[in-house]
Amino acid sequence: ISPNNIAIYDNNGKELVILEDNKALKSTLADHQIASKEFITIPRSEGYELNAWIIKPVNFNASQKYPVLMVQYSGPNSQEVRDSYQLGWEQYMANQGFVIACVDGRGTGARGEFFRKCTYQQLSVLESDDQIEAAKYIGKMPFVDKNRIAIWGWSFGGTVTLMSMSRGNGVFKAGICIAAVTDWKLYDTVYTERFMRTPNENFEGYKKASPISLVKDLKGKLLLIHGTSDDNVHFQNTLYYSDELVQAGKQFDMQVYTNKNHSILGEPYRHHLYTRCCQFLKDNL
Repeated sequence: ISPNNIAIYDNNGKELVILEDNKALKSTLADHQIASKEFITIPRSEGYELNAWIIKPVNFNASQKYPVLMVQYSGPNSQEVRDSYQLGWEQYMANQGFVIACVDGRGTGARGEFFRKCTYQQLSVLESDDQIEAAKYIGKMPFVDKNRIAIWGWSFGGTVTLMSMSRGNGVFKAGICIAAVTDWKLYDTVYTERFMRTPNENFEGYKKASPISLVKDLKGKLLLIHGTSDDNVHFQNTLYYSDELVQAGKQFDMQVYTNKNHSILGEPYRHHLYTRCCQFLKDNL
């Protein structure tokens, strides 16, 4: 996968003007070793397949057993597995000796109406089922250490991280959850009721889809991250969840960013956040 090259052509295919060639970026990247994405499909026991990609370390050795970091968002109609250029911390982590995997489970887009809508009234339940099953499948790959698999997610992805760690029966040794909804009654009604209806109409659905209600089942090392001024997923989500962890007697790590919003923007904050995440994974996988 290479940086975008955008141009305008006439009806005969003649190039008229180049809008973006990314020559400077391509020149910079030429001096670095960048691991490529491999697109794969992961079979599910129900008879369908999940789209996924994996990134292996540049100096990959098939005879070794590597830890795995699964990155995902999993939100309704989203799509993370795409044939498009992207260069992020996944590449850095791959070069730190991790295999990186990304799986689009049920509820995501570009797979048809039923695949997208089957999570209705049970947000994050089927999505976490697919991450769990995908982790088991990846764990059987000959170059993967099945006992060192972590899952990471931000916002909806954070919710799925918590659900996966609580419903996965120890499949995930560690997880990083950033700015997650920990109970759908705590999120805004415009979004939540579109997919979950109201709590009175779908009481069992809300309970089933709440990471807070599953705290007792959580397994693995957990890092919770949130900004105190989150304008999307209110900080109370993490406060309530962390309190439930304490009451359940479960140890965890927590990183709070003062007066930062949902994106936790700003160079020193982003640097601190990803440094924290990287060290947590190295220490716990």
